[in-house]
Amino acid sequence: MNNRNGKVSFGVLVIFGVIIAASLYVYNSSVFERDLPVISLENNGYWNLKTPMKVSIQDKSGIKAYKIIFKSQDGDITLNDEKFIDIKTGVETEIVPPRSAFSIKDEDVKIVIQALDGSRWHFFQGNSAIKEFHLKIDKNRPRLSIISNTYKITKGGSALVIFQAGDENLKDIYIETEFKDKKQFKVEPFYKERYYISLIAWPATEANFKATIVVTDEAGNNAKSYIPLYLEDKNYKVSNIEITDQFLKGKIAELAEDFDETQGVTDSLKQFKIINEDVRLKNEEVIHKITSEVPTEMISDFKINTMYPLKNGKVVAQYGDHRKYSYAGNPLSESYHMGLDFASNAQSEIKSQNDGEVVFADFNGIYGNLPILSHGLGLYTLYGHCSSLVVAKGDKVVPGQNIANTGKTGYAMGDHLHFGVLVQGIEVRPQEWMDAHWIKLNIYDVIKSAKSTIDKS
Repeated sequence: MNNRNGKVSFGVLVIFGVIIAASLYVYNSSVFERDLPVISLENNGYWNLKTPMKVSIQDKSGIKAYKIIFKSQDGDITLNDEKFIDIKTGVETEIVPPRSAFSIKDEDVKIVIQALDGSRWHFFQGNSAIKEFHLKIDKNRPRLSIISNTYKITKGGSALVIFQAGDENLKDIYIETEFKDKKQFKVEPFYKERYYISLIAWPATEANFKATIVVTDEAGNNAKSYIPLYLEDKNYKVSNIEITDQFLKGKIAELAEDFDETQGVTDSLKQFKIINEDVRLKNEEVIHKITSEVPTEMISDFKINTMYPLKNGKVVAQYGDHRKYSYAGNPLSESYHMGLDFASNAQSEIKSQNDGEVVFADFNGIYGNLPILSHGLGLYTLYGHCSSLVVAKGDKVVPGQNIANTGKTGYAMGDHLHFGVLVQGIEVRPQEWMDAHWIKLNIYDVIKSAKSTIDKS
């Protein structure tokens, strides 16, 4: 209303001001937030109607109520329906399959999730959201059967397994173990569709061995089959080595100048412990990572010649030797020698007896100059302490080819070759792969038997 001078009255201005202030408050206040609740369902588009699925419902103003509905050809089933007296800051729950799940024949179902937040928007009614998830139903376990496998495995040794596995919605196939690090062996397609092959290994540092093939599908179904192997235990040498001052002031002092980990460390005993433990671990991590790779293309066979890389070489240190070091009678450090040491003439030629690809050819700490060859199926050989390398990473080698020369680079007291064999990142007994009878019995015969069975199926 205007006063006599035609001006808006002060009372009207106050009312307008209050309205504007209230509007700004409502618009900007978190109490009146306008964002819809965020609904998520942990899934990949498949469900086996057995495993619960995790649901998350979040909102800045909290959750006042939510509802979960299962929709199939048989009708709608309410799985969850909750209203909260005290507004929840968020909801984390699980969708449990309905009791009638076993009788559901649908190939596809829907999950509908409704949520209401604690906002006072929409005249104190809050914001509501609804989200629909389409899921493909798969209640069938993958098919799995072992075709052929090595009869036994020795502690520190290798074995071979060939099996059949399949599923329309296949997700993963691997071989699990019960080792400390829960090692999983990879598999490679073999011979015909849905057949697989894998080398496996029993680490010399593990007291027991058990390997189980696991096949999983997208819906979470899985099939497992224990590989029936006779376990042959083996005791490896334990060497108690007393460290001398001459060794500390000589080789260890020399190595300490080269490694980052020992820079600034002047105590000889600390230098030795760092080199024998920290540097060794770092170098072995490089080796294990490189040698854990397995080809993914299908193979129909696997041929390997006996391995003896150094002509007239004499074994001077055994695989599996548990070395315990002490100084002045006090325990200092320990390590495992995971290869065979060969000694011959200085800078003797090192030759591969097999085809292979050079996957590493460089200096690697305590191993010195080190070439590593891949022979397929996750089988690798390494050659440590070389004086010189004749090959480079990426090179293809053939049987009888000179790849390096023996030396004393790295943690080596004299000219020799440290020869290692690895299966998917695990050091195994080289003696097995140097034995023609062992290779025939555990590799060739297993493959031959599997092919015969597959051809008859």
